[in-house]
Amino acid sequence: MIGTLLNWWAWTETVLCVIVGTPIVALVYAFTAPFDKGRYAAGRAFRLVAVCATRINGLWSFRVRGRLADPRRPYVVVANHESYADVFLISFFPWEMKWLSKDTMFKIPCMGWMMQMAGDIKLVRGDRDSTINAIAQCRDRLAKRVSVMIFPEGTRSRTQEMLPFKDGAFRLAIEAQAPVLPIAVAGTRNAMAKGTFKFLRARAMAQVLEPIDTTGMTLNDIPTLKAMTRERIEAGRRALAAELGISMLTSELAEPAGV
Repeated sequence: MIGTLLNWWAWTETVLCVIVGTPIVALVYAFTAPFDKGRYAAGRAFRLVAVCATRINGLWSFRVRGRLADPRRPYVVVANHESYADVFLISFFPWEMKWLSKDTMFKIPCMGWMMQMAGDIKLVRGDRDSTINAIAQCRDRLAKRVSVMIFPEGTRSRTQEMLPFKDGAFRLAIEAQAPVLPIAVAGTRNAMAKGTFKFLRARAMAQVLEPIDTTGMTLNDIPTLKAMTRERIEAGRRALAAELGISMLTSELAEPAGV
């Protein structure tokens, strides 16, 4: 009963944060668009809506760790993908990243509008023209000194094992000669498992790992770059899971007690 009430509260306050946040992001966008070509300010305003919703939902305790010496240096940011809650968690990092997201997210009222104002990048899966356009937009954001955030698995994993990494993020990094910034995520699978939109009680963490320089790399180095990134994320997420007390031995996590 308590778990059901908390779930309803979490949904209610999240929707309210999105509704209230939309005109705020719109105002920031309207005032900054003429001179903020990378939409950095509008993007940060949108991420803060997610942070606000997380802080008051009563079920999630999220933390991030790690800093960047220069937040305006453009990175191709990659992270493992456990659940929709990853978006809320990674939004806690105090710098702006433009997210590569599937087109259905942009169709959600208010949230989709904010994503467009923030300069996030739409991708229609399986559509070659959409892929070409999305890559071009990613390059545009990097050229404007704004990082791009991509989940290289392409979708959320249902188990504790990461899915195979796709080449796209690493091809982009090499072609743009932009460093790859790995982020390890742990605990969000408990917050909202794949296949459900139920908010669950969870503790989660994300940590910035050591960047990987792509200077001088060619497209022939994609497998090496991909393997290096995966190795760092795998080690990072296992360390975070141990810190959170999450077992990595089972394929599915049990629902936390009391929810």
